[in-house]
Amino acid sequence: MAKEKKEKNGSGHHYDASDISVLEGLEPVRRRPGMYIGTTGPDGLHHLVWEIFDNSRDEAMGGFCDNIEVALLPENRIRIADNGRGIPVDIHKKTKVSALETVMTTLHAGGKFGGEGYKVSGGLHGVGASVVNALSVSFRAVVHKDGGEFVQEYSRGEKKSKVKKTGPSKLSGTIITFEPDSQVFKDIKFDWNTIVSHVRQQAYLVKGLRITLIDARGWDGKGMSDEDIFYFRDLDLELPSLSFYFEGGLVSLVKYYNKLQKPVQDNIFYVRKEFTSPGGGARDDVDVEIALQYVDDIVDRIIPFANNIYTGEGGTHVTGFKTALTRTLNTYAKKNEAMKESEGGFTGEDVLEGLTAVISVKLREIQFEGQTKAKLGSMEAQGAVATVFGEAFSAFLEENPDNAKAIINKSILALKARKAAKAAKDSVLRKGALEGMTLPGKLADCQSKDPAESELFLVEGDSAGGSAKQGRDRRTQAILPLRGKILNVERARIDKMLASKEVRALVIAMGTSIGEGFDTSKIRYHKIIIATDADVDGSHIRTLLLTLFYRYFKQIIEQGYIYIAKPPLYKIKKGKEIFYAYSDEERMKIVGKGEVSEIQPADAEALTGEEVPEPETSNSNLKPNRVHIQRFKGLGEMNPEELWETTMDPARRILKKVDIEDAEEANKIFDILMGSEVPPRKSFIQSNAKLAEIDI
Repeated sequence: MAKEKKEKNGSGHHYDASDISVLEGLEPVRRRPGMYIGTTGPDGLHHLVWEIFDNSRDEAMGGFCDNIEVALLPENRIRIADNGRGIPVDIHKKTKVSALETVMTTLHAGGKFGGEGYKVSGGLHGVGASVVNALSVSFRAVVHKDGGEFVQEYSRGEKKSKVKKTGPSKLSGTIITFEPDSQVFKDIKFDWNTIVSHVRQQAYLVKGLRITLIDARGWDGKGMSDEDIFYFRDLDLELPSLSFYFEGGLVSLVKYYNKLQKPVQDNIFYVRKEFTSPGGGARDDVDVEIALQYVDDIVDRIIPFANNIYTGEGGTHVTGFKTALTRTLNTYAKKNEAMKESEGGFTGEDVLEGLTAVISVKLREIQFEGQTKAKLGSMEAQGAVATVFGEAFSAFLEENPDNAKAIINKSILALKARKAAKAAKDSVLRKGALEGMTLPGKLADCQSKDPAESELFLVEGDSAGGSAKQGRDRRTQAILPLRGKILNVERARIDKMLASKEVRALVIAMGTSIGEGFDTSKIRYHKIIIATDADVDGSHIRTLLLTLFYRYFKQIIEQGYIYIAKPPLYKIKKGKEIFYAYSDEERMKIVGKGEVSEIQPADAEALTGEEVPEPETSNSNLKPNRVHIQRFKGLGEMNPEELWETTMDPARRILKKVDIEDAEEANKIFDILMGSEVPPRKSFIQSNAKLAEIDI
């Protein structure tokens, strides 16, 4: 008995070699796709495009390719073509099959593991093309190489046939066409703007590379299949397209990001230099390229790349940059007596304010933290960036005294504001206020202390607040009424922001603190729901709140805690039945049951709340009911029961989750809508006026 107990695990079952699973080929990718692409949501879906595109981009970085085309095809397919060297198709000595098949069906196989195929590349995990293949219901590789055209097709990572030579070819390059698997991705919808943003960045980063993006989703074929075409742009198909080609490199990219901003310095700083560490070999060399410019703003924009891959979570290259920036500006300010001793020195927060910087490093042996390559882990990059940038930026300040003075004055202003903000925060948010000890009086808190099940509704006005407080589930739902429009914080510092009673109440209610003391682990609610009226004022208040969250609580958005409630526009009574409509189209369907034209004449009267006859039906045995339509102008017009069953009941309500698909694009939109510059906002309104839903 003793021996038997020892062999059993905690659940009472035997545990031996038969319980060990060995996944072969690409099966691990299909079992755990999130391990390889991060998520099976929209980000993971687009990551498939980046993996294939980056292979073509690596060819361009090596000087073997100067044209890449990305085409969105019908039936959710993506096609990426380049005029590079073409993936090798000869037999691989180890696998005994074509090198093309090896690359497409084997994890950690590729030309970027120390051979001479690539000096610099981004795909150093060797999982890119094979992972995309594994997660695609159809995957087709066409290679033009050595005077021939070679083709191989796959489905869910399995080859459908051997590599075939389909004919002669005078071209050189690779064409990959794939369709993501609906068994893996529940919502397959490629976003044009997301792909445009990624492609534009890459065009800035690789000088001499032309990238064309074509929306061929409406292409009817015209007697040709896409496999007969090398580049769509060579045909006169009149398809929506964009082409990017930039000679200015990072300087042009900085200008693009700052096109809506007022520059503080006239000259954009730029440096590119290859750094060789003392005692290191050629494989330890780091190519460092940086461009920066300060603008009249209170936020920073640091856009980092490693081997042309956007590292949104930063990494060692960003650490080296920030260290050198702070040290260099402190040294210059003290040397030129631009700062009083009583002011102390600049912190990293001070020198980053208003900064737009693009950091690009290229390494032969590169390490990322995680398969999605969002953070650089190569330690040699930190010292290389700090040294190259520190020396060059110091020389720039000495050679451009007017620019240096403007940058130092900008940082001193930030230093003074930081100290003033800290004093204001300390006086307003005394110790313990953010830990639930001194919650705002207008907050009707919930009984639960578990953030995972707690919800905070931000409602517009005391009237809606009263209905919400009566109709809520007191155990898990808290209500915070906001009076009027909160402060526009787009260009407001923390001291001014916390002087606003409404903003201060919200910060205290959330429990996270703000600024240096911000801590998402202390948040009191995992659902913060913005519930405003469905009119222009409600939209404005919602935008002001989103600006506050984006500028000062971005991590709360990134962790998925911000939601927008969608209350109904109409309450419809048909006899004894009650319906709620969330749009005019839905109202027409409910009232007319498909007979829209018959109810339109009387419908105008119905909007006033008057009763109107329902259209007669062909069944003479049915007595005509009367239809009563009530238009909700605001949440305050709903009684507690109506508000609960339409907007607050978790079983029936509609919530929109707020996320940040493209942080830089979001940043630009907030600059336009909420910033101080009027011309960009006027242009935005004129360009998008037709999209507005105006409630007359």
